[in-house]
Amino acid sequence: MKNVISARFRQNLTTQLRNYAKLMRIDKPIGIWLLLWPTLWALWLAGDGHPDAGLFVIFVLGVFVMRSAGCVLNDYVDRKIDPYVERTRTRPIASGAVAPNEALILFVALSLIAIGLATMLNRPARMLAIVAAVLTVAYPFIKRFVSIPQFVLGAAFGWAVPMAFAAQTGQTPQLAWLVFATALIWAVIYDTFYAMVDREDDRKIGVKSTALLFGEVDLFVIAGMQLVMTAGLVLIGVRAGLGFWYFLSVAVAACLMAYHQWLARDRQPAACFAAFLHNHRIGLVIFVGILMHYSFNP
Repeated sequence: MKNVISARFRQNLTTQLRNYAKLMRIDKPIGIWLLLWPTLWALWLAGDGHPDAGLFVIFVLGVFVMRSAGCVLNDYVDRKIDPYVERTRTRPIASGAVAPNEALILFVALSLIAIGLATMLNRPARMLAIVAAVLTVAYPFIKRFVSIPQFVLGAAFGWAVPMAFAAQTGQTPQLAWLVFATALIWAVIYDTFYAMVDREDDRKIGVKSTALLFGEVDLFVIAGMQLVMTAGLVLIGVRAGLGFWYFLSVAVAACLMAYHQWLARDRQPAACFAAFLHNHRIGLVIFVGILMHYSFNP
């Protein structure tokens, strides 16, 4: 009898841990990559190609923890909305697999880990970490009140950039804010593709997004932002004194942006979601360009 009870307990525990992992989106790492790439851009640029190893570990762990905490909080705040959206109705809280109070406890636990990581940074980076926390908490609520929540998400996803510069150098030069602005625009681009997937559901339940704001000119506006992002990437290269490999990566990234426009040309939800997912490769390509520059110009 004890063996049966023990086996059942282990099975229930495993199932619930799997539900917590799903709540943290561990099974969908795209958000981690999209948050990680600008962070790595910043670490390599701030460290002139040789970022501090300890900071690298802290920021990679921080990306994972903060993205997970943001997902948990987002699902808690959206617990009465997600059941009515096709794409989100199977999320752990919406489906009843995880109780709202459990989600809050998990969010607090992740937040405490993030605070612990932040205490390992210098004072300028710790001060910026407070802003990062505010942006992370604000985003799930802001989409109920303003039509451009993607800009708040972009600020949250890009805020690791000035933090990385501050942690590595003790200051946030103009280059840091240029990289931040470029990362912010990029986040608005890919999250607008993401919002285009849920446009009809969001319209019905009253959730605001840039996809609804831009309406029929959505792809035109995205194209404009892609041009701005490309210009930002070029300016980063000029300001940081980067060379051939980096500018080649910018050219490849521009081609990928054009491909995303082609993918979403008919605004089909599956195609828009594919364009969103594919943006991860832009971040990867730019990082490879930065890495190649410093590898051949040590």
